[in-house]
Amino acid sequence: MLNVLRVANLALLILFPIAWFAPLMRAGLLPVFGLSEISVISGMQSLWDSDVALALLVTFFALFAPYLKTIGLAMIHFNLMRRKVLPVLSWLGKLAMADVFLIALYIVLAKGVGIGKVETAWGLYLFTACILASIVISTLTAKRS
Repeated sequence: MLNVLRVANLALLILFPIAWFAPLMRAGLLPVFGLSEISVISGMQSLWDSDVALALLVTFFALFAPYLKTIGLAMIHFNLMRRKVLPVLSWLGKLAMADVFLIALYIVLAKGVGIGKVETAWGLYLFTACILASIVISTLTAKRS
């Protein structure tokens, strides 16, 4: 079981960066014009221009929290860190899930206003799956101890 958790967790080290650059949604002002693809990275780039504080927060939620959690779990799996840090790592995973919630909320708000067009893309599902997989891996790691 430990080997499965190790491999799954290490796979997240590859899948998270893919999810960050994958299109989360396609958005456009009017249906007549083409839709622009928005990823985690392109969204953060836009935020840095307009709101630095929010950009820092989103950067922490979307990039650092899930990746630090994944690295921490790997260190626990390879006995390089004590299991006492598992509650902190679980907390980091919940912060990353808050980012997925915010993205979904923005999509719902944009669709509700009806000014433009918003479509979800495969990157949103990949990013969400990575976060959920990370939560499951940490839960199974905690039960294993």
